[in-house]
Amino acid sequence: MNEQLNNSGEIPVNRIKNVTGQTVFPILFAISFSHLLNDTIQSLIPAIYPIVKDSFSLTFTQIGLITLTFQMAASLLQPFVGLYTDRKPQPYSLAIGMGFSLAGLVLLSQASNFGMLIFSVALVGIGSSIFHPEASRMASMASGGRRGMAQSVFQVGGNAGSSIGPLLAALIIVPYGQSNIIWFSVLALLAIIILLNVGSWYKLKIKSRADKVVTAYTVQTLPRNKIILSVMILLILIFSKYFYLTSMSSYYTFYVIHKFGVSVQSSQIYLFIFLFSVAAGTLIGGPLGDKIGRKYVIWGSILGVAPFTLLLPHANLFWTAVLTVPIGVILASAFSAILVYAQELIPGKVGMISGLFFGFAFGMGGVGSALLGALADRTSIEYVYSICAFLPLIGLITGFLPDIGRKGK
Repeated sequence: MNEQLNNSGEIPVNRIKNVTGQTVFPILFAISFSHLLNDTIQSLIPAIYPIVKDSFSLTFTQIGLITLTFQMAASLLQPFVGLYTDRKPQPYSLAIGMGFSLAGLVLLSQASNFGMLIFSVALVGIGSSIFHPEASRMASMASGGRRGMAQSVFQVGGNAGSSIGPLLAALIIVPYGQSNIIWFSVLALLAIIILLNVGSWYKLKIKSRADKVVTAYTVQTLPRNKIILSVMILLILIFSKYFYLTSMSSYYTFYVIHKFGVSVQSSQIYLFIFLFSVAAGTLIGGPLGDKIGRKYVIWGSILGVAPFTLLLPHANLFWTAVLTVPIGVILASAFSAILVYAQELIPGKVGMISGLFFGFAFGMGGVGSALLGALADRTSIEYVYSICAFLPLIGLITGFLPDIGRKGK
């Protein structure tokens, strides 16, 4: 493997199709587990909303502002972090980012007013903005050409963490209070230890210039205007996906509490069911995209979830829980396919593309939470879900995407 590498550590586009590599599963699993720990910490933020809403007498608009602050802090820096690390890889940046999350977690456990809540979630968001672009690059480096599979393994850790967080919150934080968030700092410390070791592996790869990001896909060169149009379509699809996801992650507990009268603790269990389904669905999109093409996975994922979202506002408690399973599984399969599709659309910019799409996804989640919170205050939480049910229909625009990313012979 003596191929000449370009400045970003990528193999030049015209030489990609003849190169394969070996998947480094220990690194993939380490990054995925770190993603699990990172997103477990992040998911504590919406999981404690029912607690802080009562203890600080917050409105839905203020709840939305907390999410907006976190998501914007997690999104705005990501493209710049990715662009910088495309040029100058930073092996230990992941551990540094987790340090910000650790500080935010400690402050969140001790927050005594709305301002402290905002500041603490911003620190967690900054940690996330540093973590995701470079972690996505490491997943690509370790993929051995199976980039869809690698991104799915990386993503499933994050989504599993997002599902575990509310369950742990129901067991530890809801019964015993906000201050018990401090116990989750152990997860951040564990992640820092793992990421320091992953950083050492990454540093050796940078020095040796061997086994860099390798792909088994033939990259098609498209006209600039078609690339721009495709990126815009992908970002619109991200908007559709994450506006709906934020309606579930931020307000689903309030929805089942208000509509069906369940307890706060029980509402966390229902949220866990949905988020666990999201984690399971993440494993599907990447490997399936490796086999049949990303576009078809994107099409089936976003548009295919529409029948279930349209039924959800009219279901009883039992069927609400049942419907959230296919919604989570189908909708979650899109992101890995979208991300790798975009990376293949603009080769050589793994960090920048990862930062852009992770950042935009986080940003849309934050904006969506703020807008939906304000809408819930003016109307009702049930009305919010009746409106969001139509968002997956935006998936129809997937038909305008070109076919790329098919496996080379």
